[in-house]
Amino acid sequence: MSSGNRFWATAGGELARFSGLARLSARWRGGAGAILAFDRIQPPGDSRFRPLRSTGITPVILDRAVAALKRWKFDLVSMDEVCRRAREPRSDHRFVALTFDGRYRDVVTHAYPVLSRHDVPFAVYLPTAFPDGLGRAWWLAVQDIVARHDRISVVVKGRDRHFSAHTAVEKRELHDFLVKWLQSLATSDLSVAISDLCGRYSADPVQLSRESAMTWEDVARLAADPRVTIGSATVNYPVLSAIGDDEARREMAMGRAVAQAAIGRDLAHFAYPFGQRGTFEARHVRIAREIGFASAVTTVPGMVEADSRADLLALPRISWGGERTSLRRLRAMMSGRALPDRR
Repeated sequence: MSSGNRFWATAGGELARFSGLARLSARWRGGAGAILAFDRIQPPGDSRFRPLRSTGITPVILDRAVAALKRWKFDLVSMDEVCRRAREPRSDHRFVALTFDGRYRDVVTHAYPVLSRHDVPFAVYLPTAFPDGLGRAWWLAVQDIVARHDRISVVVKGRDRHFSAHTAVEKRELHDFLVKWLQSLATSDLSVAISDLCGRYSADPVQLSRESAMTWEDVARLAADPRVTIGSATVNYPVLSAIGDDEARREMAMGRAVAQAAIGRDLAHFAYPFGQRGTFEARHVRIAREIGFASAVTTVPGMVEADSRADLLALPRISWGGERTSLRRLRAMMSGRALPDRR
């Protein structure tokens, strides 16, 4: 994008937020509704380097956001209702669905009490290795290693690379580089790279996962609430584009089967792990359709269209969290303008 185009894109987002344009444009730009994606829901923490907090929000901010959505007259709906409305003619009543990628216990400890008070539906997408205590949240290990060390060496494409990261900015850049690199690796190569990195710097991704993940008791508590939709997110939460079709199909089908057996009912909805462009492909959309999911969500920003124009197996979601959590910005995003850029 040229500098001129970036200026006008930024200016358009600011104009939408600070004028009535967001509200006026909702009729023609905002689609039938939106799906919001939340990551971590945690109370304010300490000042240690925790880049993953940059995608999260506090319970207080979640409470304010839900109250605002109600005040703005959005219909807060389930994923079943999203699918129904996406097939029907567009209505004046716009909807929003709340979704959580269920790798973390804070969905139960911090998000659930807020959402229960508001009496609203929401969906949790579950990778089943994590409540089994077998998940490897390698992204938590990367965060832990970068936080504790100012000098890090890793083997990238067969050669040692050495990094110095003393400041918060340098640590952030190193963290983002490592995550992007690891996401690009095939499963076997990822396992080797993580084992090497964790071995060098005494990090345990399995233990970090167990400390942060929901248990099956947590899942059962949520599943017992009719307002909660339990969805699937594979077994091990791999980057699907980095694995073969047979492995991807096993991950997607087995994750659904294990969760269905655990909670005793069908799982109709799916979330692509990570969900950004490049982490899944058209072949995975086809697999989701063949397995029989009613919907599958991404983290590609966008609005859900009506009149059967939305592909229910590649639904967009708006990720909302981190530093940009003003309600004014949320309203602009819900109008279809000022959407986050997640490539």
